[in-house]
Amino acid sequence: MQLYHHPFCMNSQKVRLALEEKGIDYISHSLNPIKGRDLNADLFRVDPDGRMPVFQNGSLILRDTLGILLFIDSINEPLGGISVNKERIEEWMRRINAWEFRPFTLSNIPIKMRTYFGRFKRRVIIAKMARNPSLASNLRGKLQRAYATEEMMNTAEILEGSKRQLQDLLDMAEQQLESSPYLVGESFTMADVMFIPVLGWLELLSVDKEYIHKRKNISCYWDKAKRRASYKLVIGKHFGGLNKYKTFLTTTINVSFRTLTKRY
Repeated sequence: MQLYHHPFCMNSQKVRLALEEKGIDYISHSLNPIKGRDLNADLFRVDPDGRMPVFQNGSLILRDTLGILLFIDSINEPLGGISVNKERIEEWMRRINAWEFRPFTLSNIPIKMRTYFGRFKRRVIIAKMARNPSLASNLRGKLQRAYATEEMMNTAEILEGSKRQLQDLLDMAEQQLESSPYLVGESFTMADVMFIPVLGWLELLSVDKEYIHKRKNISCYWDKAKRRASYKLVIGKHFGGLNKYKTFLTTTINVSFRTLTKRY
């Protein structure tokens, strides 16, 4: 089994948490999209759009996060045990997966920072197109999506819709956690695997006070989730406590140096 991913990617975090919780060994291909490492021929071979995560098991290639998690959970016993309510788990997974998180997360990153990294990524794509004509069509698609993202960030309705969708999701989770320790009863399941990275990003963006800690059940749930070994390995290692500053600093130094020396 192989996984193309990066620790910064929320959907990649969901897949890695699932693999760690299930104790499944896999070959990791970590590609930093901010540095342009995802503009990679190996990634384009398994996904022409160059998006992550991509999960490969022999000839089987899965690109949809929900599909990947359902496949992982089908290996041996489901996470949480054989008595878990699979229908309710999948219902929660689909609900979480339906949230279009990019408008919300990007809108909570300082605009100067977002513009700086976005411009760098576009320059890397253009330089790669010149050096790798065989990948030109793949890279052109990447460039078009980069410009589409900029346009999206100027559309107030999309940004407000993403925020409202998140609030509705959190309110439903808060209500559910009033009566059970996890999203689907007494056991930690794939529904929780999908939810934890959402909370992780809210903390990373420093909006946890408004979105997590004002909801007492989610706040308690989040404190418990951060004690899990899978969280510490997949998310806490990069974004927990002071680690998020280290992660940001090393990426910024790399991008700044390459920008200064025009090494795209």
